[in-house]
Amino acid sequence: MLVAAAVCPHPPLLVPEAVGTAGRARDGVIAEVLSACDAAVAGLAAARPELTVVVGGAGDDADYDGSAAGSLREYGVRFATGTGDPVLPLSLTVGAWLVRRSAVPPTRLRLRAVARDTPVAGCLRLGADIARRAARVAVLAMGDGPGRRAAGIERAADPAADDYDAEVAAALAEADPARLTRLAPSLDDELLVAGRAAWQVLAGAADGRRLRGRLQCAMTQYEVSYLVASWEAGG
Repeated sequence: MLVAAAVCPHPPLLVPEAVGTAGRARDGVIAEVLSACDAAVAGLAAARPELTVVVGGAGDDADYDGSAAGSLREYGVRFATGTGDPVLPLSLTVGAWLVRRSAVPPTRLRLRAVARDTPVAGCLRLGADIARRAARVAVLAMGDGPGRRAAGIERAADPAADDYDAEVAAALAEADPARLTRLAPSLDDELLVAGRAAWQVLAGAADGRRLRGRLQCAMTQYEVSYLVASWEAGG
């Protein structure tokens, strides 16, 4: 049963090694997003879950144990987390790193990649299955919002992206899984949305639960939307 959830984005720049300590300090947006992510993940640990599952979009479905490794070498960054050869997609690399910062034991951690093109029904089924894996389950759903503001014009408005952001932000703030299920997969490519599948897995895990939501952070940097939220039982 789902007892807590968090939503975080997964830009490589969240990891200090990606920009260096001084660079991260200069970037107020990324620093604020990271602080919000840390608070949201801490909320998962506070719920005392028996199992924490990090869900993130990827090219294909895959299930990893909590010690699996990921790296940022694809981005030219000498950073790795976990043990063994790096196998995790970006979403789970950043998600696993966030959870490991909060000292969740690897034996209580699973990492689940969900194909970004998974239909809504498939995401919901996966979420429901995850929620049944233990009596107390916490889910960390990793995903970026729209990466297309206005056909690549920096800082220009894109009404479709803005509307999408507003819909996701409202769903997360209200802990409304039904609202997340209405996100259209057809907009993933059009708006460069990386988080839709993971958010809908969370919706499947939360179905039928009464939860309280809190939108910790909603920001845009480098034309990408970053949303951080916390859900807890007792809505």
